[in-house]
Parts: sequence; structure tokens; C-alpha cells
Amino acid sequence: VFDARYVTTASGMFEAICNHIKYGTNRGNLRSAITVFPQRTDGKHDFRVWNAQLISYAGYKQEDGSVIGDPINVDFTEVCQRLGWKGNKGGQFDILPLVLSANGHDPEWFDIPPDLILIVTIEHPEFKWFSELNLQWYALPAVASLMFDCGGLEFPAAPFNGWYMASEIGTRDLCDTQRYNILERVGKMMGLDTRSPTNLWKDKVLIEVNIAVLHSYQKHNVTIVDHHSAAESFMKHFENEQKLRGGCPADWVWIVPPLSGSITPVFHQEMSLYYLKPSYEYQDPAWKSHVWKKNKDINRNSIRKTKRKFRFKEIARAVKFTSKLFGKALSKRIKATILYATETGKSEQYARKLGEIFGHTFNAQVYCMADYDLINIEHEAMVLVVTSTFGNGDPPENGEDFAKNLYSMKVSGTAADIDDISSSMHRSLSFMRMNSLTEGAAGAANVSAGGSSVDKSLINSNIRTSVTSDIMSENNFGPLSNVRFAVFALGSSAYPNFCAFGKYVDNLLSELGGERLLSLTCGDELAGQEQAFKQWAAEVFSVGCETFCLDDDVAIQEATAALKTEACASAEKIKLFPSAKSDDIALGLSRTHSKRVRSCQVLASRNLHGDNASDRVGVESKGEVQNTQPQEDRVVNQSRWTQQVVLSTGEINELYYQPGDHVAILPANRKDLVDAVIARLAQCPNTEEPIQVLMLKEKHTLNGINQTWEPHERLPTASVRELLTRYLDITTPPTSNFLHLLAEYAHDNDHRTRLEQLATDPHEYEEWKHLKYPHLKEVLEEFPSVKLDAGLMLTQLPLLGPRFYSISSSPDAHPGEIHVTVAVVQYHTHNGRGPLHYGVCSNFLKEVPPGGHVELFVRSATSFHMPKDPTVPVILVGPGTGVAPFRGFWYHRHHMIRHKKEKTGSMTLFFGCRTRALDLYMEEKEAMKRAGVLTHTYLALSRESKLPKTYVQDLLVEVGEHVYRQVVLERGHFYVCGDCTMAECVYQKLKMIVQDHGRLTDQEVENFMLQMRDENRYHEDIFGITLRTEEIHRQKRESARVRMSSMAQQGPTTPTPTQPFPSHPLGQAAVMVGGSQQGGAAVQSGPGQGDPAPHMNE
Repeated sequence: VFDARYVTTASGMFEAICNHIKYGTNRGNLRSAITVFPQRTDGKHDFRVWNAQLISYAGYKQEDGSVIGDPINVDFTEVCQRLGWKGNKGGQFDILPLVLSANGHDPEWFDIPPDLILIVTIEHPEFKWFSELNLQWYALPAVASLMFDCGGLEFPAAPFNGWYMASEIGTRDLCDTQRYNILERVGKMMGLDTRSPTNLWKDKVLIEVNIAVLHSYQKHNVTIVDHHSAAESFMKHFENEQKLRGGCPADWVWIVPPLSGSITPVFHQEMSLYYLKPSYEYQDPAWKSHVWKKNKDINRNSIRKTKRKFRFKEIARAVKFTSKLFGKALSKRIKATILYATETGKSEQYARKLGEIFGHTFNAQVYCMADYDLINIEHEAMVLVVTSTFGNGDPPENGEDFAKNLYSMKVSGTAADIDDISSSMHRSLSFMRMNSLTEGAAGAANVSAGGSSVDKSLINSNIRTSVTSDIMSENNFGPLSNVRFAVFALGSSAYPNFCAFGKYVDNLLSELGGERLLSLTCGDELAGQEQAFKQWAAEVFSVGCETFCLDDDVAIQEATAALKTEACASAEKIKLFPSAKSDDIALGLSRTHSKRVRSCQVLASRNLHGDNASDRVGVESKGEVQNTQPQEDRVVNQSRWTQQVVLSTGEINELYYQPGDHVAILPANRKDLVDAVIARLAQCPNTEEPIQVLMLKEKHTLNGINQTWEPHERLPTASVRELLTRYLDITTPPTSNFLHLLAEYAHDNDHRTRLEQLATDPHEYEEWKHLKYPHLKEVLEEFPSVKLDAGLMLTQLPLLGPRFYSISSSPDAHPGEIHVTVAVVQYHTHNGRGPLHYGVCSNFLKEVPPGGHVELFVRSATSFHMPKDPTVPVILVGPGTGVAPFRGFWYHRHHMIRHKKEKTGSMTLFFGCRTRALDLYMEEKEAMKRAGVLTHTYLALSRESKLPKTYVQDLLVEVGEHVYRQVVLERGHFYVCGDCTMAECVYQKLKMIVQDHGRLTDQEVENFMLQMRDENRYHEDIFGITLRTEEIHRQKRESARVRMSSMAQQGPTTPTPTQPFPSHPLGQAAVMVGGSQQGGAAVQSGPGQGDPAPHMNE
């Protein structure tokens, strides 16, 4: 919809209509459009388009009564001539001028620039002589003379266009007796006897003319539809309207095509004709009702002074002269909606950058998915999506409702009923991972196990054939048929379901009828994510401008230039203003992360691998373990340090959780890192005194541009030290944009050159980052001539994000407490030969003493909750710290049995570790077996001397019959928590067990596994990957280089991992990589102090 209500003159109307024609024609790939001019006020100041269609052919009446051209336009042609239009050559296909009247004034006429009009010459695929008829027709059908009645608001000028149905041209326009009437002429050329109607010569001619029209439009790549497809499409629309609204008004005379009517479904459909608003209504021809201000004798054949003709180049020159004003008006008419979903803020950062770019030419608006009303998406012109993926394919928390509602729209075919359908959907979000691939039907299976017949319904997998297939199909335009979209998905190729949520959104938008501006682009955090975004943003902006005919080269250059270097604020626009008091830390973090952050006291903290692993340090808690241990006894191997931390939640409602949920910890940076950064700051105030970061903002008002100092959007009032300790990320390797900023403040030429190289060469940057994985202290040590202004440093550093852990306790068994199980991460960079790095959050939790405080919030993980029915069997697979959420499970079940006397089903645990000494919660598990909570426990040891190497997936196979019975026959739930490599192996082993014991084909077992996910019986909580060999490391780095090279040569691409392991500087070190990056997980771990983003595919 083009909003032209700002127009006040006929020339302004003409410019708007030219833009409409250019946009709608789109080089033959026609697009529906409406241009709305000012509404009617008193009936005396109407805006009118006098033409019946924006493009039409003149009809010249001859003295003998015959007509050259289109007879339907004879009267209007005479009106044009009386206004001063001369016509071209009096030919059969002369384009009529646009006659426009604005604000009730007398009309003006304008020749449409020939450059804008796409003409199709008509030829026949078999009759070569057909081209000798010199027939043609225009591509764009645009109705111009109707009035748009919008519930009482009347718009006398609101031209709109769609595309042609072939029979409109071939039957009505060319063959009707009151139009071009070519029937007899073509019949004679075909050698038919045109004297008698009994040989149906007219029907034969009609068929061939329609064939010629279809052939010609298709040959010229111009959008057109045949009447059979159009009839089928209308019937689906009719049925949808009946279903959704209880009726569909229709005029049978207009709906039934003028050719082969009785063999189309609409011919036999009973229709009711009644009128609803909004609607388009007929009006009297403008020349019959217009009140003339001058030349009142126009209807008595007076001729006005000839109006000057405008050519397209002249119009373009005039538009260029007023480009700034026209650009502002255009930006108001074309809206670009940018949606993001994020857990750590990177997607939001990219989305806002995209908004800045599109703001040069479009009316760009950026929304978090959680704040966007999906009802509006049907009316958007362009939607751009930037989103990460959480865990192993789920949406970020602030994208969950959007994902469900979008799927509901697909099911219903409209946004009207999304609330009803969304509320009935499964809690599991696994359907999003599955729907990130193209849907296809799946069949059922009939299996037998051990000679006994298994009910077909147990293995029936029909999750691919949903009600959506009844409503949405490739022949249905869908509710988003007028929406253009593009998706940039952030992810890590370390995970099997790489960028699954972005792929899911991209697929659904397409299936709902949206038109892609660009194919899906994935940004891999392991291989040039930032570079991929820059290339995608530049290309999608260029394509968007071309699509909406906004080809202002200056605007495009200005916008894309913003991508070459990050728009960093200058030191003059930043002020560090002294303040009397710092914000409360919990309130400050709440504002920074837009979460309800709470401060909780540490009740106890113990090392689970100590000499007395059952002991712990600290004050008494409400849990069931009350032992203590002296602090000085906690001396263990740092590489195998697992810490249990008990936090007091008191009566805080926001911290209520269920077993399986995650707790987000807001960590603190190490003091030595903070001190090193402070030592390199210039213009830095007292680092211990509170300051408020102010930004100089410009606001455009009627009186000009006003400049005001406003508080920073995300940073609270705090000291410089506190900001660097609790709010800003100084451990993640700096981005290339930040390195570019450092280069500007490097006083040594060699330092400046090297920093510029790292900032501009993505290959060099990735090599440097993956070898050193440097935190900010190491970067400043590598480039000692850099001294950055304190204000710039504070405003340009990324935020220190939360780290997510699976909760290891039960709210019933441990009231007022949250327990976490943490693998403490310490490692050396440079393939094990570099400096020691510390996991920022795991070491923070390890060092917080009892009585200290930790800031946190709870994140619900609904897809990992225990079954609602406690009697169904559950199988738990969690090696290492993957056992953490299952500790909450068994304590929850224990409380149900002991205090509520409830009956529960079997609970089987598969646990794995290197040696028996590393068996986490060994004594608790034994106690739970004795209490009847854990029915079976299996221990896999991979490094125990004198024992064969065994993993949890091996134990699953050993007791495969037991697993098969509980999963298939008893319809139990299967839970997996751990790194993504292990989870994929477990998935494959379970699939093998079901296939072998159920005697299924490959397709049948795939269907069953998909059904388990759809029924929310297969649960995954994935938190990273362990690198085991240098060989894998080298392979991944090589594949990353290949992808980077390809991306540089071809522009935005979708990186595809060639190896199942991520690249990382840890080499052979067996520590968790990205443990906090993707999956809501049992352990937060990652690439040391720079573990960037917790459990996120971002």
C-alpha cells in the first residue's frame, strides 16, 4: 500500500502513480499494489483519477461510426482530446494519458512515460501468421476509477492493480464484439467457415486466441494466470471464508470466467451477493460530475490549450531536484519491519544495525519478537528477521510466542485465530527443529517385536501430515502473499540443528505466501559470522531498494557505507557525569538485560571431586544434605573440578522453577583483568566513584535540531570499576569493529596497520581469534600504543551476558533453594602452550564464598520438564555434569513418594564419567535406589584402568530390550543432557534399538523418532561439545577457511559444517567448548574467560 495522502496537486498524483506503475510492473513479475490519495471531505474537493484503468488504449470514432482502437474508451478519448491531448498516430494501440484532478480543481493530463509501460506482443505457439495481426496488450491491469469505502471514510482516488487472467484479454478485450472484435478475422486466417455458428468456429477461435495470450505472456515472463487455476484458487478462498467468517459475498456473473465456464468449479457454486465494508464502489465518470472552475464549455467541444508532454527523463530530473523531500515522503509510505529474537543481545545488535541502514531509505522499525503483534504481519510490506537459535534447535525465549503464533497462522491460514490454535499446541518446541526442513508426508508402520504384535498406533508417525496441508498449498497465495522477507540466522555449526530456528522462520514465512528478497543466510560464529552479516545486510538493502523502486544511488551508498565501519560515537558525544550513588546491582542488571534479576545468598559451595565428596562448606541449608568441610581441604586437580553451589531464593516469586528449568547467572570479571583495562584508559575519572554515562542525542523538531544529554540506554549508574566488573564483557575476543576503533587510537604505525588488517581481513581475524582467543587485557598488551578514551571504551564494549545452568534441585525437596552443578573451566590457549584462561562464570561461582551473593534469574525450559503423568517410565541419560538436571528429577520424585505418597513409574539413569573417582552424586544415587526412586542405574567408565572403554550409548544398546519396552510399549519419556556429540550418538543408538527390536524400515523408524518429538516424549538439553584430538581441530579450521573464502567470493551464503566438531583453540584439551553457547545445559563452560554467550546458537 502506497500512502499518498500527503499529495496536494495533480502533478504530485502523477508522480505517485508513476511510482505505482513501476513497482507493480516489476519487469514483468507483477506485484499487487494500492495507492491511496486523500479522502473525501465535503464532496467538493475530491481527488480523482479520470481513467477507468491507469493504462488503457484510446478509441478513435470515425465519421462512418467505426472505431480505431478500443471502442470501450471512445468517450474518454474524446474527453482527453478536448483537454488538449492530440493522440499519437490514431493507431489501434495508443496509450491514453492520465487525467487527474486534485482537491476539486480542474483536471490536468499527463502522458505516461513509455519507459514505465510493459507491452506484450501477441503471438501463437503454432500459427506463425498470428504475429502478422499486430496484436498487443499491456502487462499491468490497474483499476483506477473506483472509490475505496473504508467503513465510512471514502477515498475517491485509490487505484489498485493485480495481474491478468488470460481470458480477460483473450476473450473479453480482444474478442468481444463491443471491443476489438477479432473473432472473424482470426477465424478466416485459421481457414474456418465463419458463415454458420453450428460448426462452433467462434469457440475454436476463442481457444486459440487465449492460447496465444498465455503463450505470449509466459514467453515474455509476465505474470498471468489461466482461468482454471484462478477458479481453483477462488474456491479455496471461498471455502476459507466460509470456514473462518461463515460466508463469502460473490457475484456469480463476475466470478465465472468467460471461457469454459461450465467446466470450472465456480460455475456450479451457489453464491450470495451482499455488501461488506471496506469495499470498492463504482462512481459516475469524473467528466460527467466534475464542477468546472474554468473552460466550462468542455462538454461542448471547446479545446483547451495543449498540455505539455512529459517524458520519463524529464520526470526523473524533476524528482532528482526534489529528491530529499520525495525521499522523506517515500520513507513514510514504505515500511521495513525488522524482527529479532535473542538471548545474549547479538541478534538485537545486528537488528538495530540493520534498522540504521534501512532508515536511510525506508521507514525502518525494529521490534523484539516478544513485543510484536503478529496480527500486523499480513499488512507489512517488508519483514526482515534476525534471530539466533537456543539449545539444539529451539527459539530464544523472546521468540517462543512468535514461533508458536506463526505456526498457528499456517494452520489456520490467517492471523485471526492464532490465539486459539497456539494455546492447544504441544509444550514441546521440537516441531520447530523438525520444521526447519521441508515438510513431507510420512507413512505409518506396523511392527512386531519378539513375535508379539505391536499396535500400529504406537509407531504411527504422521507428524508431517497436519491440518496445514488442507489450508496452505503451493497453489494458495497465503495470508502473507504481499509480504517480502529475508532472514539472517545466527548459529554455531558445532550443533547438529545449526540455525534451526532461523530456518524454521524462513520456511514458514515462505509457506504462508511470503516472497523472499534473498535466500536464507546463516552466520556461523565459528567462521566469520560478522562478515556474513555485513554482506547479507548490504545485499538485502540493495535488493529491497530495487524491489520497491527506490533506486536512489546516493541513499544506497550512504547506507552501505555504514557497514564498512561501525558507527562509533566520538568521545565528544560521551560524558561521564559524577553521581552521588550507584544503582543497586540487581536493579542495574535488570535494566541492562531487561530481566527481573534477583540477588541470592550463597548458602554453601563444595567441590564434588574432593577427598570427601559428600562433604560441603557453608551455612546450613534447607536441603537434605547437611555435612560441612573445611575450606583448606578443598585441593583437587583443577582440570576435574566440579562445584556444587547452593543459593537461597527465599520467598521470591520470580525465582519459582520446576525441575529441568535453567538458572541464568550474572557473573563478574576477574579483578586482574579489570585492573589491566583500567590502567590503559585515558580521560578516566576516579574508578571507585559512581558515574552516569551520558550520550549526546540529536532530536529533530519543528524548530530545528535540538541536542540533549541523555543517560545510556543499557548502562546504569555505577563506578568505572563496577561497570567493567559486572556489566561489560572484557573476556570475549573483540569484534573486528572494535579492533577498527582501537586502530584509530593506536599511536604506533605498526600497531595501527596490524589492527586494521585484523579489522578488515576476515581470514586473518579468524586465524588470530582461534589461535589466541584473547581477552581485552591480552589485546591491549599486544598493542601497547593503544590508549582509549574511558567513555568510548565503556560505550563500545559488549554487555557481559548471563550464563545458563540446569537447576540441580527440586522446589519441593529444597524449598527456598536453587542448586547448580558447575564444571570449572581453566585451560591454556595456543593449543595448550599459551597463557592460562579461566571460564568467566564457572570460576566466579567457584570463588564466591558462603554468605556472598550471586545475581540471577530463572529461565523456563518447558520442553525439558518431567512428564505430567508421574506413572509413565522415564529414562535419563546424562554423562558428566549432564546429570545435573536429573538430580532435581530424582529429588522431586523422592519427595512425591515420601511426602505425598504418590505412585510413580520407573526411573532409569545412564551416567558416564572417566573413572569411578569422578562419579558425581554417587552416594545420593545409591540412596535413591534404596528408596525406590531410581529403578536402575548404569555407569559407563571411559578411562578406568583394567576396564574396557565404555560410553553411555554403549550401555543403552546392552539393555536395548529394556529401553525398547519403556520407550515404545509403555510410551515412556527419554531425556538426554550433555554435549551435542554425545546427544547425537545417543539419538542414533536409540533409533537403532527401536528399529532392531521393532523390526522397522529406515523410514518407519525415522517417523517414530519424529513422532516422539512431536508428542514431547524425547527431550534434549544440550550444552556444547568436547574436542578430543588435534586432527579434528585442524579439519574444522580448514573447513572454516573454505567457507570464509567462499563467502568472500560469492557474498552471503549459508555455511554448511563439513565436520561434526567445532573449531577452537583448545586443540587436544578435553574441556567444554561453547558449553554455555547453545543449549540450556547442566554445565556452563566455554572457551575460558571469553565464553561468549551462554547456551546460545548466537
